[in-house]
Amino acid sequence: MGRASLAAILLAVVAALVAACGGGSTDVPGGKNISSGSKHINLVAYATPKPGFDAIIPAFRATPEGHDIGFSQSYGASGDQSRKVARHVPADVVNMSVEPDITRLVKANVVDKDWKQQSPNGTGVPFGSVVVLVVRKGNPKNIHTWSDLLKPGVEVITPNPASSGSAQWNMLAPYAAESNGGKNPQAGLDFVQKLVADHIKVSPSSGRQATTTFEQGQGDVLISYENEAIMLARKTVHSPASQQIDYIVPTQTFKIENPVAVVNTSDDRQAATTFVNWLYSPAAQTIWAQQGFRPVDPAVAAQTANLFAGHGDIARLWTVKDLGGWDVVSKKLFGTKGSISKIFNGGTS
Repeated sequence: MGRASLAAILLAVVAALVAACGGGSTDVPGGKNISSGSKHINLVAYATPKPGFDAIIPAFRATPEGHDIGFSQSYGASGDQSRKVARHVPADVVNMSVEPDITRLVKANVVDKDWKQQSPNGTGVPFGSVVVLVVRKGNPKNIHTWSDLLKPGVEVITPNPASSGSAQWNMLAPYAAESNGGKNPQAGLDFVQKLVADHIKVSPSSGRQATTTFEQGQGDVLISYENEAIMLARKTVHSPASQQIDYIVPTQTFKIENPVAVVNTSDDRQAATTFVNWLYSPAAQTIWAQQGFRPVDPAVAAQTANLFAGHGDIARLWTVKDLGGWDVVSKKLFGTKGSISKIFNGGTS
């Protein structure tokens, strides 16, 4: 069977699954179970993937393994959500923006040390994205590269890395590009210093709040996840021209990997594991792609590549591994003593 035929079948199956179940959800873990079932999952996630889960959960509940599982959902800034779960807010499944927010839960003994190995592909990451630049319709400031953000008069919106995992990815992209993957760290930090000091006037607490701020007319450029840009483009396509947006995928950008894990204090770990495993299925992977998130299944990624603008134009896709891994990145760049955190707090690198 050819790729086109398989893709058509997958899309048809997904459409049928979503149509089959319109179950709702709550925004508070442990809240009223609108999606009723004999089993229940509290999903605690960072803010950005809500549109994806809004499609994923009804599709899962339309399957034989998911039909009797209800859901509550809580969304917020990744760091804030992680700290809540570490304090034992009710949770069965967590989805954080960055791996250190899962590591915090491992240290708090609420997520197993081998959470990555427990996932179907051994990474603990069922979907991801890339860092992009969202601009006003027609790109009036002529923004194409990271260096264009330093043009006089360009105002940039990005969240604060103290609370937002999105902000960490957003800063890793220009840092990696300008430092040649960390080979010249001072060049990367000098760029971030100029960007923050001269061009970032507003730093919301989460990626979703940053998008809302940009929607409301603030800023010339929003540094964001590609999926946020896709969502915003779809939302504004029928809006007045002044409210519409374009987005640019820089030729050098950063791979975003958003981890998911089962909480080991779950009241129904089997149901939680069933749901997490389903996120890696071809049907779920196709839904992620349709909602603007890059799937991790190579076959589905190939079949849905046309859904992503500039998917073949990225000359260098930097990763956390290129920078030494999260242990190095967290210690050197973020946290209370990291160089980028100090820059956002008004200091220098």
